[in-house]
Amino acid sequence: MIPAARPSLSALENIEFDASIDLWRAAPAAVRAAHAPEVRQVGTATCMTSRGVEPAAIFRRAVGLGVERAASEAQLDSVLAYMNGLGLRYSVPVAPPYRPAALASWLERRGFTRGYAWMKFSRPCDASLEAPTGLEIRVVGPELGSEFGQVVAAGFGLPSTIAPWVGMLPGRADWVCVMAFAKSTPVAAGAAYVSGEYAWFGFGATLPSHRRLGAQNALLARRLAEASARGARTAVTETGERMPDKPSNSYRNILRAGFEERYLRQNWMSPAAKA
Repeated sequence: MIPAARPSLSALENIEFDASIDLWRAAPAAVRAAHAPEVRQVGTATCMTSRGVEPAAIFRRAVGLGVERAASEAQLDSVLAYMNGLGLRYSVPVAPPYRPAALASWLERRGFTRGYAWMKFSRPCDASLEAPTGLEIRVVGPELGSEFGQVVAAGFGLPSTIAPWVGMLPGRADWVCVMAFAKSTPVAAGAAYVSGEYAWFGFGATLPSHRRLGAQNALLARRLAEASARGARTAVTETGERMPDKPSNSYRNILRAGFEERYLRQNWMSPAAKA
């Protein structure tokens, strides 16, 4: 049997970016009024912006530059001109295979600094994963959207105003949202965005009171099964790089679930906005 080809860099990047773009499009009116989330295409880059919410590496970033084809300095400057107009710090992610190799040095010359890098992972969807837990794992729909958003916001330490935004995902087309329950109480959550042969896994969060009970491994297993049933062949996710002074529970859970490290992606942070 000929082994399946490994997913390309662009495929691993684009499924994540497509999921993020759809999240921006899902923002309800109250979130739009409070945080002004916007998606803007600038050349080959997609600029996702918002106000009043951190971290910038998630909520204000310009993605896709140098992924499908090599970028030029002129293209980079067009993207930066738009993002600089916000008057807020933002990020430009760059992985080693992005083109050209000089892209990172171009950003550095423009005053960008290295932020917290993310490791990208992938694995096949079709292999089952044993993940025993005493918690109940369920796929949830819009009737539990509020609870889903609250668990994600609380688990990640995000502002409570983000909960209604993430809460729009259960029941939304192309999304599979799963939750773990202790009796009838929702204590952990995770989502998968499925498009064609790829599924992006994100929003894996557990309330502090119910960590170390196997919730995230069980939620990963359920998402793998659900994504496979919807035709996905490759699951993709990412988390912060391993560092001595940062917790790595998420990193360990991902490896335990059979994901393979693919590459480290640097988040280049813009210079501080001028007063």
